[in-house]
Amino acid sequence: MFDPVCKFLIETFPTDFANWLLGKPATLTEISPSELSLEPIRPDALMIFEAEDTILHIEAQTQTDKAIPFRMLDYRVRTHRRYPGKKMKQVVIYLRKTQSELAYQTTFTLENTQHQFEVIRLWEQPLETFLSIPGLLPFAILSQAEDKEAALTQVAEQIETLPTKKERDNITASAYILAGLVLDQSVTERILMDSIFEESVTYQAIIERGRAKGIQQGLKQAKKELIVQQLNRKLGSVSGATEVKIEQLSLEQVESLGEALLEFETAEDLSGWLADAAEQNSATQN
Repeated sequence: MFDPVCKFLIETFPTDFANWLLGKPATLTEISPSELSLEPIRPDALMIFEAEDTILHIEAQTQTDKAIPFRMLDYRVRTHRRYPGKKMKQVVIYLRKTQSELAYQTTFTLENTQHQFEVIRLWEQPLETFLSIPGLLPFAILSQAEDKEAALTQVAEQIETLPTKKERDNITASAYILAGLVLDQSVTERILMDSIFEESVTYQAIIERGRAKGIQQGLKQAKKELIVQQLNRKLGSVSGATEVKIEQLSLEQVESLGEALLEFETAEDLSGWLADAAEQNSATQN
């Protein structure tokens, strides 16, 4: 659930990640793992990008995995075969704090072969690193900041300064999901939901209706409105029939859809997800 958010952020804000990981602005072009004659083990967490003179390989992980060090060597060799003239920077980004020694392993050794790669443990990174780069804002909550609630409040304040609504919505949605690793949902909603909708006429109307039915119901409706807005931007105009199906979702399903839509590429992906949700509801009722 959390690892794909990193993929979404990198694809959406490639320049910000190039500045952070490569130390310079760069145009990143995604390379399909199939081009390296290798099926990805974790396609949701694996990202390979081609810059002008460098291949950037990123593994985003919520949990440690003892297979990662060998995987880094494997991709390095395969990438060299495909792009022999290019350097390669390999980075493993661990999201969730852990004491596992695997989170500190930066080499793979096999007899006379030794391969090195970089590891970034977000919980050791300064909060300021992520507050200064828009595309990295969702990572701030996972930084070394001790007061996570205060850190998320700073993120919300920074989001409000972003120039476009699309940026604000994308970063807010990502921050909302990643905050689930360290904060209660009620805290995250209180801080971020206001930043999403506080200037929205639609949201204000929803909240007014919600006051009659209960604030929780108003927030539920607000989330549905947000999901429809995000789907419209990503897949094109959502039909009235599709909106009706979204209206029939439970709060838990709405939250699941908010995470799933990051991976949608076509309207068929959305239709399939909604069909599965309807089938689950039908099975529950029976």
